[in-house]
Amino acid sequence: MDCRLTLIGKKFGMKTNLLQKNLIILIFFLNTSVLAIEEAKYDIIYKSDIYEIRFYSERLVVETKNNINSSAFKKLFKYISGANNTSEKIAMTVPVTQVKKDNSNYMQFIIPSKFNLKTIPGPTNLDVQISRIKEGYFGVIEYTGRSTATNFIKYSKILREKLSDDKILIRGSPIKATYNRPFTLPILRRNEVMFNVFWKNSVQ
Repeated sequence: MDCRLTLIGKKFGMKTNLLQKNLIILIFFLNTSVLAIEEAKYDIIYKSDIYEIRFYSERLVVETKNNINSSAFKKLFKYISGANNTSEKIAMTVPVTQVKKDNSNYMQFIIPSKFNLKTIPGPTNLDVQISRIKEGYFGVIEYTGRSTATNFIKYSKILREKLSDDKILIRGSPIKATYNRPFTLPILRRNEVMFNVFWKNSVQ
């Protein structure tokens, strides 16, 4: 890669470092500004050097069970692409979350804020359902790189330990949140681990 950048830089009279910088800026621009999509809204209640506490309002998600043999993402993408009872195309949002509940793993797409339980189209696939996530506080740690199981476990452990050190009680399993399209470079990816927590407005 560096060799190719050097050759390209010579061709256009640019130094390799400058070319790398410009490419990173271009890729970042393409993955944020141009392709910007709605993100679940939240308020930052507390922020440390490692994590932050966010308050999320109640929100709707479309979800399906996620396991090795399922195509969870494909099922959810088909739903927002028109596989619903009104054949309506629904905008993609971020983050895509993966959570464990009732001893099963689920993948979730957040429903755009313009919809409510009365207006959201119903899924035509019986494996897909609309659910409501109650408002609440979440401890969140952010990291770059790929959203592999290894990285998720690593940062889940870090977040759990830091919350425990600050005497913040955790409720439930860790949630994986991813924000980027597949072609995004690992260095530009935004991944998060989230824990639903009990928050008392202070950290001892």
